[in-house]
Amino acid sequence: MELIEALNWRYAAKRMNGEKVPEEKVNRILDAIQLAPTSLGLQPFSVIVVEDEQLKKEISEKSNQQPQVMEGSHLLVFASWNEVQDESIDRYMRDIATTRGVDEESLDGFKTMIKQFIGQEDAETVKNWTARQAYIAFGVGLVAAAAEKVDATPMEGFDKNEMDKILGLKEKGLSSVVMITLGYRDAEKDGLAAAQKVRRQKEELFVRA
Repeated sequence: MELIEALNWRYAAKRMNGEKVPEEKVNRILDAIQLAPTSLGLQPFSVIVVEDEQLKKEISEKSNQQPQVMEGSHLLVFASWNEVQDESIDRYMRDIATTRGVDEESLDGFKTMIKQFIGQEDAETVKNWTARQAYIAFGVGLVAAAAEKVDATPMEGFDKNEMDKILGLKEKGLSSVVMITLGYRDAEKDGLAAAQKVRRQKEELFVRA
């Protein structure tokens, strides 16, 4: 589908039919998330891909029992870094050097700039910044799912502390931020599935300066 057509088709499904999303479609959605832009290219987050039914049940209980969690095929939990450590920046430099075939020493200026940028901010500011980077990738994931004609329901209504415990995120230096349920809409059970999309008028939304 063309992009605008796909976005018009896209709908935050309230009910899903339990049908499994083919692995090749899931992988293309994950590829898009991997390619999402982030500040400095650092990608300070992880995405936990949940398929296990027992794990989904535990998550459902801490997500106000929203039916999409159990009715969906895959659950993508976006979890941002709690802090940006020097070792993570150093690893990023090594990745750049390896991928682009350059000397790591040539990246010293870039590395110093990142460390100074991170170092001048307090812990809460850094944590908010990493969460915003996760949201960028989250948005790309929603668009990619629409392009694959896979329903993707964005979800923030869950107990983040409990989610972190269920997935063991704190031990990994991560905090859950937002999640996407992938699946296929159940038009019979979802009364809004056929409703017309409501958006602000362009004249109100866009300000040309």
